[in-house]
Amino acid sequence: MTLAPTWLSGDAWRREDSQVERLSDPCFFIELAQRAEAAHLDFVFRPDSLGAPPPGMAKRPGGSGSDPTLLMTLLAGHTSHIGLLTTASTTFFPPYILARALMTLHWLSGGRAGWNIVTSLDGQRNFGLAQMPSADERYASAAEAVQVIRALWQTCPNGAATIDRSAGLYDSATIAEPINFEGAYYQVEGPLGAMGHPTPLPLFQAGASDIGRNFAAGIADGTFAACPDKATAIELRADLRRRAEAQGRPADAVRVMPGLSLFLAASEAEAQELYRETHAGTSRAQKLAKLTAMLGFDLSDWEGSRRITAADLPPPAQGVRSRTHAELLRRKIARSEPTLDALLEAPEVLGSAHWQVIGTPGQAIDAIRDWADAGAMDGFILFPGGSVPCLDLALAIIPSALAEDGRFRNGYVGSDFASRLGVATQ
Repeated sequence: MTLAPTWLSGDAWRREDSQVERLSDPCFFIELAQRAEAAHLDFVFRPDSLGAPPPGMAKRPGGSGSDPTLLMTLLAGHTSHIGLLTTASTTFFPPYILARALMTLHWLSGGRAGWNIVTSLDGQRNFGLAQMPSADERYASAAEAVQVIRALWQTCPNGAATIDRSAGLYDSATIAEPINFEGAYYQVEGPLGAMGHPTPLPLFQAGASDIGRNFAAGIADGTFAACPDKATAIELRADLRRRAEAQGRPADAVRVMPGLSLFLAASEAEAQELYRETHAGTSRAQKLAKLTAMLGFDLSDWEGSRRITAADLPPPAQGVRSRTHAELLRRKIARSEPTLDALLEAPEVLGSAHWQVIGTPGQAIDAIRDWADAGAMDGFILFPGGSVPCLDLALAIIPSALAEDGRFRNGYVGSDFASRLGVATQ
């Protein structure tokens, strides 16, 4: 489940019951993590952004804000089983710093850390860069950074030191061999002096562009997928399995976990109203501006009833903020040829192109069963939307209902993150 307050998106934070005032209280996130652990979820996850909020978001709550790895370190001391998945950028942080911070979290949490690898969409001006590196360069340097980090982790002591006071021996003081890494992007001597943990630290990745898929297939244990429909998820999962095998990994090495955006209420009509209220403050001009940014051409003078086809689209725009979301939007247009009015209400425009269920908890559970039975996913990330009661329904009903089906656990076995995911080696 995400710890980004997605239930406060749009105008939802303005509800009387939103608890938006608690976003500045660390205890709020401790309680969320403890509730997720009580529901036996695999992990809690915190995204991150190192740039300015996108236009229109600066005066709304819910930005990434605080450092996610430090937040997970806080949560480690208040939980005992749930995975703690942080986000850190390889574009802006050197591999040695990342290796040390991540392994320290893994050690402090008893083997419950995970890393969502991002190459960042923006933020370059906060790190002395005039422009973002190209996607190809960012992914190439990320792949090399992961090589360095894994090599550094191998130098960490994993167990208690052997101490012989009379002989003056303390074996963990023995310096491991340097890694002496020399690559196209990094030169790192090593070793890493941080305390280690014997269990693997799972790696995740979220890009679904062609280059992102290749990266995930070669490195990741799991991928967060923006999949607005089941067919997209099935295609992505099958493609990643092929790519993993092509890179010498098992087909099931990469677990596909679509984001599941939920707007839940006691009735479908109430859920639909919750969705409308949440997005009521997004103007048509704002939606059109987002379309223009992703597609590279202006639709503001089009009639709302006019259908958009693949033939209408210009070549993919260079410098688009998120290549993944732009490609998903283009795929939707090619497949369904929606009217402009329909496209402006689509999740790819209003939200972040995630799978969406607007209805009752029972309808959400039926959709989860359907996607799982169709081979569209290996798991999913909960993104409750619209209200705190939606968050409450998601945690109280969905995990237990899936456990009754035998599709989910009734309790934790073991305490490390990797073994629950089936990750055997680093």
